[in-house]
Amino acid sequence: MMHTPDIVRFSKLSSVILIFTSLISAAGFLWPFYYQGDSLPRTQIFFWCAVTAAVFLVMIQISNSRLDAKSVALLGVLSALIAALRPLGAGAIGIEPMWFVLILSARVFGPSFGFLLGLTSMFVSALLTGGLGPWLGYQIFAAAWIGLAAGLLPFRKLRGKTEIVLLVVFGLIASEAFGMLMDLQFWPWSIGSGTSLSYLAHASIHENVIRFLTFHFATSMAWDIPRGIFTGVLLALSGSAVLSALRRTHTRAAFVQPIEFIERVKA
Repeated sequence: MMHTPDIVRFSKLSSVILIFTSLISAAGFLWPFYYQGDSLPRTQIFFWCAVTAAVFLVMIQISNSRLDAKSVALLGVLSALIAALRPLGAGAIGIEPMWFVLILSARVFGPSFGFLLGLTSMFVSALLTGGLGPWLGYQIFAAAWIGLAAGLLPFRKLRGKTEIVLLVVFGLIASEAFGMLMDLQFWPWSIGSGTSLSYLAHASIHENVIRFLTFHFATSMAWDIPRGIFTGVLLALSGSAVLSALRRTHTRAAFVQPIEFIERVKA
């Protein structure tokens, strides 16, 4: 069975912007491991710049007609669905039902669509729940990267139980990766400077990595493990049905075929 083609493909300019924003956001995540200053920097500036550039990326995609009306409609519907699902697990030890929709959608519609879906759905969710704050940039790019990675998973022609196993394994890894990325946003400030888990501004990369991993596994596994298990269970139970529905939507909507208007000539 042939795999479905991607409905969104970044242009060269859009790809450059994507790489640029990802590098900025990666610097904002990883600064504790290379920063050697005396005081903690305001890393939020990395992310506000990246979010602005990412919005510009979406505008470029639409203006270049690489996102047609059907693609925009689908992106809006799936973003709204994910945004509605996210509050259902708020405060429930990491049980978040949103990730399986993002992973399955990116699997069907491709990495570029997955990146845009992760970005827009997290932003819409923040608007709905009042979750606007300096942490939003971290959440947006963590979700966008997960959507991008899900779309880049190999074996696009794979079907059946083997594909579901692949997605379940990815869901477990992505859930843990999201937890680690979210911990990086507040670890330097969360527990002060007087513990064995605290961030040290002048310590070596190796020492701060050890301190962060110890902090993460000591404080966050109660959220990461349930998130991974819940996402894996949803993928295992509903993955086949949702994938079939999304692939039928892809085929019937004919995203890769341009819309043509035929003028009727009166006799």
